Amino acid sequence: MRADCRHKRTRGQDEGRCYPVPELQLDDVTLHYEQSGSGPDVVWLAAGDQPGDRWRLYQTPSFDAFLRSCTYDARGVGRTVSASPPPWPIPVHARDCAALIERACTPPVALIGLSMGSLIAQELCFTRPDLVRCAVVAGTCVRKTGFMSYWEEAEISLRNTGKELPPEFAIAHYAFLYYPADALGDDETWRRVKPLLEEDFAHRDGEMLAAQWQACLDYDSSGRLPSCQVPIHAIAFSEDVQTPPGRVREVAELAGNGSFHLLRGLGHGSAFGHRPEEVNECLRSILASYFAEAWPSEPAEAAPRRDGVPGTP
Repeated sequence: MRADCRHKRTRGQDEGRCYPVPELQLDDVTLHYEQSGSGPDVVWLAAGDQPGDRWRLYQTPSFDAFLRSCTYDARGVGRTVSASPPPWPIPVHARDCAALIERACTPPVALIGLSMGSLIAQELCFTRPDLVRCAVVAGTCVRKTGFMSYWEEAEISLRNTGKELPPEFAIAHYAFLYYPADALGDDETWRRVKPLLEEDFAHRDGEMLAAQWQACLDYDSSGRLPSCQVPIHAIAFSEDVQTPPGRVREVAELAGNGSFHLLRGLGHGSAFGHRPEEVNECLRSILASYFAEAWPSEPAEAAPRRDGVPGTP
């Protein structure tokens, strides 16, 4: 059985014309990936249900002058095609990413992950620390419990029944989960983010969505974070209802070499169309301390540890 892991509407195509894309052939999966820029390597790991090129709208252009950015589609989304069906637990996704780093990058690399991508980044820190210079994990957690697990179980159960949300309802539903009230209450911001929500969620393969989210629901990093010495920077967003700040702080506090960063007024998806410049500035402040040789000007001060809160009064 082949699991064709694509959105119903695929980026990189319009009016029947397909653009050539790089692919990495592995034993049971063909990974779609893209690279841009020049310099030390940064690998961007997308959230569940988002293809890798979501980072290319607001993030990678800000870094391409001095870093080489690699984005890719994880199994279950975008143009990656898996020859094996789900389940695909987080360690499987991490092995895919490790192979991509070994074949297409010059390790050790910096990892930047959001949500599901942050869990893949954590796993790589545990299993392949030789490949990772530092990991920035945003909208992350140690494990899903309480409301977080209740909500995700409900999403998975709905998709496993074969039912799909009507497109208009899906857009509204995920808007609440991705953006804070201030963003949704501003008409200009809504006009900017609504097409992004439509592209990611309006028409989605429910089985593939459930497979990715099941991997997140099952993941637990509590036993390995304390002994991990790879620098882990956990970024929380004060208005994030998917991964509340306290749950992100737990990652930084439990990690053997962890730092915590809080961005106020932002939600789970605010990097995309809401206030991306604030997210990018936080990322720059972190990466500058690891890539001083590549930075175009004097590097920022080393990112704060544990209780550091850049971007806040």
